[in-house]
Amino acid sequence: MKRFLLYFAGIVLMLSQSSCGYNSMVTKDQAVKGQWANVQSSYQRRSDLIPNLVNTVKGAANFEKSTLTEVIEARAKATSVQLNADQLTPENLQKFQAAQSQVGAGLGRLLAVSENYPELKANANFQELQAQIEGTENRINVERNKFNGLVNDYNAYVKSFPNNLFAGLFGFAEKPYFEADAGSQKAPTVQF
Repeated sequence: MKRFLLYFAGIVLMLSQSSCGYNSMVTKDQAVKGQWANVQSSYQRRSDLIPNLVNTVKGAANFEKSTLTEVIEARAKATSVQLNADQLTPENLQKFQAAQSQVGAGLGRLLAVSENYPELKANANFQELQAQIEGTENRINVERNKFNGLVNDYNAYVKSFPNNLFAGLFGFAEKPYFEADAGSQKAPTVQF
């Protein structure tokens, strides 16, 4: 009987620990998913601004059509890569990030090339859109940093003992981080 009571107490203790750990894992998982929605919202804002920017730029005579086409195609590709919070794997996040990086690079070239067009630079609509795009890029960076912070908190929790014992049992796997694009640690060369 004494042995049974010890066994039963051990099971109760284990279940009470897993319940507390489980609830915390759910809370942290939901925080990561909520922040992922904020990241996607920021990317959506950028995607929504691109058609207005492209239409404004099209009005500039002799503007490089290849640059516009590049931005339009990158936007189309990026919007076709959808990533649900439940699909956050390193491979899926890498595909999503690669598509979004193409949009960012295209926008960067578009804004850089626009410097050669004084009539475009003087256009009030273009100036406003340029400011909104720059602000949106900053928002994206802030949301990605917040996402990485929450992923760090979640990953540390599910990998620490004894939570790691229950995380696998309940299906809580490590989540990927946003990472810098390859070569981004090197400062770009600016020539005038």
